[in-house]
Amino acid sequence: MKLGIGIGWRPEIAAEVEALTGIDWVEAVAENICADHLPGSLVRLRERGVTVVPHGVSLGLGGADRPDAGRLASLAARAELLGTPLVTEHIAFVRAGGPLTATPRLEAGHLLPVPRTWDALEVLCENVRIAQDSLPVPLALENIAALISWPDEELTEGQFLAELVERTGVRLLIDVANLHTNHVNRGEDPAKALDELPVEAIAYVHVAGGVEKDGVWHDTHAHPVTAPVLDVLAELRSRVDPPGVLLERDDAFPPGAELAAELETIRGTLRAAAELKTVRGTLRAAAPDSGAGNSRGAGPLAGKPAAPGARDRTAVAQTALLSSLVAGTPAPEGFDHRRLRVQSRALAAKRADVVAKVAPELPRILGDGYRAAFLDYARARPMSGGYRRDALDFAERILISGGLADPVAQRRLTHWWEDRSGPRPPRRTARLVRAARAVLVGK
Repeated sequence: MKLGIGIGWRPEIAAEVEALTGIDWVEAVAENICADHLPGSLVRLRERGVTVVPHGVSLGLGGADRPDAGRLASLAARAELLGTPLVTEHIAFVRAGGPLTATPRLEAGHLLPVPRTWDALEVLCENVRIAQDSLPVPLALENIAALISWPDEELTEGQFLAELVERTGVRLLIDVANLHTNHVNRGEDPAKALDELPVEAIAYVHVAGGVEKDGVWHDTHAHPVTAPVLDVLAELRSRVDPPGVLLERDDAFPPGAELAAELETIRGTLRAAAELKTVRGTLRAAAPDSGAGNSRGAGPLAGKPAAPGARDRTAVAQTALLSSLVAGTPAPEGFDHRRLRVQSRALAAKRADVVAKVAPELPRILGDGYRAAFLDYARARPMSGGYRRDALDFAERILISGGLADPVAQRRLTHWWEDRSGPRPPRRTARLVRAARAVLVGK
């Protein structure tokens, strides 16, 4: 299946994406699409013959729990609605706790790395098989970026992915920006990972931007694609011709002309690397015993089975890590405490940013104090549901802990919380009366 060159579709740049020329396909975040109808922009793109691939972010297939049937059904419904040739998700865990550990459920609000161990591999493979059986089209999984490393890992990135493909037949979505991120943050060689993973299983490739701060690479998707990321893309293309390559941008959206320029840079990188592939092929043929080439040798590892209880052990380990990141419990043994603090701050900052998007009234009501108030709340209250639930819990905490000094802001926050926390939204008449009263009292 040849996808070609694509771009991540986001509502904020829908018009710019529609105006781009030479776009073969787009990828849309599955959770941002209603199950019963499509945004007009996606409808128009599909009418032009542009393929739309749904990209899930909430399944948590690397988590200790088996995949949630409702989430799987929702992803399947979006696949049917879009008429897509495949769906994609991540090799990550996004929640922990619950019945397996008899602890409260915790949500990360972010993609967190699974340990590259035989236990974690066994759990992931079973979860992938469950997902594959529930979806109407093939599944491809993405390697993620990470700020932290698990201690005592038993497999490299490439070995872990090779074993996953061998055991499940799942396709791969290789994010070259994430390979670069893991090179900076965890010292992992992108070329070695590419040598070890089964490049023939690649469904498509992600390219995205980021930024380095204090020796840590942040995979922001809000900056232009950098030269080191393009170098990793060239490394990949020198090994295989990927069926699709997609530019991701999730924030700080630039004008359409800048997106078009980045896409052209990606095309140029692919063309140049294709020529390099020919040269490498000639050199390898001339020196077959030099040790160059795919270090996987005859194939994946021997496939050491996980011992009984793999799911329980994975649950305990992931819960301990997530609890330290979002609930302030002691760091599990073997982790880099400084990196855990960086990751913890990043998770809280992301919560603040996403809540500001899903509930934009809150920053308007709280003004400049919103971010500090939310980060203070986040330190004391781990996320246990979605971001909309998080917004309600945040507002409730402010209201029950003394409220706001400004009576107008206090009234607005109270009304906002009442409107959204009740069993049903207020009637239109009630909203009009409330709005009129607010004007009369000097809102």
